[in-house]
Amino acid sequence: MGERFKIQRPKLSGALQEKVFQYDEEIYYNRCIIKDCHIDGEGIESIRCDEVIFKNVTFDALSFRKADLLDCVFDHCDLANADFSEGSIHRVEFKDSKLIGSNFADASLENVLFVSCLTKLSTFGFANLKQVAFQSSSLNSADFYECNFQRVAFTECNLDEVNFANTSLKGVDLSTCTFEGLQVTWDSLPGCIVTEEQALAFARVIGLEIKV
Repeated sequence: MGERFKIQRPKLSGALQEKVFQYDEEIYYNRCIIKDCHIDGEGIESIRCDEVIFKNVTFDALSFRKADLLDCVFDHCDLANADFSEGSIHRVEFKDSKLIGSNFADASLENVLFVSCLTKLSTFGFANLKQVAFQSSSLNSADFYECNFQRVAFTECNLDEVNFANTSLKGVDLSTCTFEGLQVTWDSLPGCIVTEEQALAFARVIGLEIKV
């Protein structure tokens, strides 16, 4: 079994005021819910959100680059190709959301949960992930190149062709996940927890010839 840990959930006030998303030089949202809308995110940078729920929101060309997101929930949102690079993302949940092609490169993610999300082709290169869990999500061809993992979990996810090169998988349990192939380096593998069948797939990836 992999290392067990508990994700801290977003700390949300009991009653959140519904607000309309508006553009400003300094965008800051606190203790509110933004829902059932379409947001053109082009040109947004350094947004700050504290205790915010986004529900049924479609983001177009969203740039959350260098964003500061604390105690937030994205529920049934379309975040395809969203840019979260260099952001600080703490106690945040992504639920039943589309994150295809999203960019988390160089970001800091702590106590972040992805549940039933489409996260294929997303990139997390050089990001720091601490207490982050992916559950029942599709991560096909996602990129975790040279990431720093501290208590990261993948449960019942599709990891086909995910890139874990130069990222240590020590203590990471992939046994409930499915994949036909992964991109890994030899030093990524020590301590990774897999099934016997998955171990054979890893052996083939690193060039071993297996006699049956």
